[in-house]
Amino acid sequence: MRAPLALGLALLAGVATAEPAPAPYLAAGALDAAAILPPPPTPGSAAQGADAAAYAATRALAGSPRWGLAVSDVPSGVTRLLDGFACAAGRRLDPARLPALAALLARTRRDVVAVVRDAKTRFARPRPHLGNDAALCVPRSEALDRSFSYPSGHATEGWTFALVLAALMPERSTPILRRGRSYGESRIVCGVHWASDVEAGRLAGSALFAVLVGDAAFRADLDRARSELAAVPPDAGPSACARNE
Repeated sequence: MRAPLALGLALLAGVATAEPAPAPYLAAGALDAAAILPPPPTPGSAAQGADAAAYAATRALAGSPRWGLAVSDVPSGVTRLLDGFACAAGRRLDPARLPALAALLARTRRDVVAVVRDAKTRFARPRPHLGNDAALCVPRSEALDRSFSYPSGHATEGWTFALVLAALMPERSTPILRRGRSYGESRIVCGVHWASDVEAGRLAGSALFAVLVGDAAFRADLDRARSELAAVPPDAGPSACARNE
């Protein structure tokens, strides 16, 4: 077996975190993303050719501002993503003052991890950097080499969080969803995912959100987070908003 499940979980996180791991909303196997997603492109197909072209083209972004955004998007987790969505949300999303929102996303993230882990294991697609020495925005490692690519865990997490935040702040839905898209695209820029991995991550995130809204506990937590956000006035947010897209 190329990668144990524990390794897959660590690589989805991107970095080790000390964030708590609450129970997920959904029962194990409630969503089978591998049965929903199309299979990844096959070698020699036009779709694989498009993936390869996107990988080659984005290597030229090394050192650019977009590359810098991709580097800053490498760490995942609730605290880092709330900070990353602050500009789009038009307010600082501080877990300390928004505990209901942080708890909602922490539980949601457990569902993301489970859905992505199972799909990656089933599809077992190698990452694009294998077999070449092109620039990546993260250090190369044996752990990265052993992990699978399809669907992108970062893209799934970023898009799921974007859908949750857009539901909570519909007046900010356009910038929030744009930021969710760019967060996933950072994995293409980094060189650790094919473009189709990121597309699959968005599809997996959309499917997961559709299932979550049918869960009573999720809806109750969503309502609590909405009430909490209503008490937090919008502000200018961090000064680096423009670079998030």
